[in-house]
Amino acid sequence: MGLSGLFGGTYSGRRVLVTGHTGFKGSWLALWLHTLGARVAGLALDPEHLPAHCEQLQIPLAMDARIDLRDARAVQATLDAFQPEVVFHLAAQALVRRSYREPSATFAANVTGLVNLLEAVRGCRSVRAIINATTDKVYESHATPGGYRESDPLGGHDPYSASKACAEIVSASYRLSFFSRPEAGGRRVGLATARAGNVVGGGDWAEDRLVPDLVRAASNGSRLVLRNPRATRPWQHVLEPLSGYLLLGQKLLAGEPVDQAWNFGPSANATLEVAEVVRRLQEQWPGFEVAHDGGPHPHEAVALTLDCRKAETQLGWRPIWDASTTLTRTVAWYRALHRAGELRSAIDLAAYVDDARRAGLVWAA
Repeated sequence: MGLSGLFGGTYSGRRVLVTGHTGFKGSWLALWLHTLGARVAGLALDPEHLPAHCEQLQIPLAMDARIDLRDARAVQATLDAFQPEVVFHLAAQALVRRSYREPSATFAANVTGLVNLLEAVRGCRSVRAIINATTDKVYESHATPGGYRESDPLGGHDPYSASKACAEIVSASYRLSFFSRPEAGGRRVGLATARAGNVVGGGDWAEDRLVPDLVRAASNGSRLVLRNPRATRPWQHVLEPLSGYLLLGQKLLAGEPVDQAWNFGPSANATLEVAEVVRRLQEQWPGFEVAHDGGPHPHEAVALTLDCRKAETQLGWRPIWDASTTLTRTVAWYRALHRAGELRSAIDLAAYVDDARRAGLVWAA
């Protein structure tokens, strides 16, 4: 695809570790890194859902470590064997409703697993940069005209949100205590956190997520039951935050002072109610019914919007695809797979890069 020059050619030939490469976002990131010419290694559990996007892509990984982040020795051994230069940390228990059922496992994966990874980085001198992907749900819930800013207080009602807020605090602690104090026996490692949420796109088959549930209903003509059709979310294509993660990695490896927290959300017109997303997808893939289950259900945030002006002004990052493009490409990905077994991931990536170039994005030059 001729993409190796993106992000200033930073990733061409570089050793990159992706945790969570068997998951939805991680598989897309591994694909993008591979097209950039990186030597990609993965560290994750086996995929939970089939067909697994990571296996459909058939990316030639330099290492494919199917281990649990809670196994500190195995994590250390993986980093020692691969000697990555940059780590993208996407592995997590990422489902809100599951976190109510499995709070202990959620905190163990999202907090203890992160600590194990950062400890392994301390013992692996090749690592120069870490990007820790958290979520838009790390913020304490309150009225925020214009959306949550990176300086807003952290919080978390449900175990998933709280665990990710903890992950932000752990990241800041390691940054201040170890990775920015060479004089104290550590070494300088850039560590940034990236906050995004409600990412959609092909290859997501997780439980209790709107688009996978819609696809399952549409593909077999069943009924989709909605919990909260009035909830609003910042819907964005998976490639949008990944471009932010890769841009952060580029700048961290260049020694720029971007080791802090960053929001990567969609454009303002992409913040839609669940009911509106369902309506738009029904237009493109009709044939299923929708019902409303009034509950009771565990608490979930009603509205989530991110203020991304910091990333726009300081990184030169901004979203490319509006809600219509995002949803159209997402539905087309699933319909192509359902009808003809066609995988459109590389096609979507090429289209996204072309649109970023036309928009004049610095990373796409």
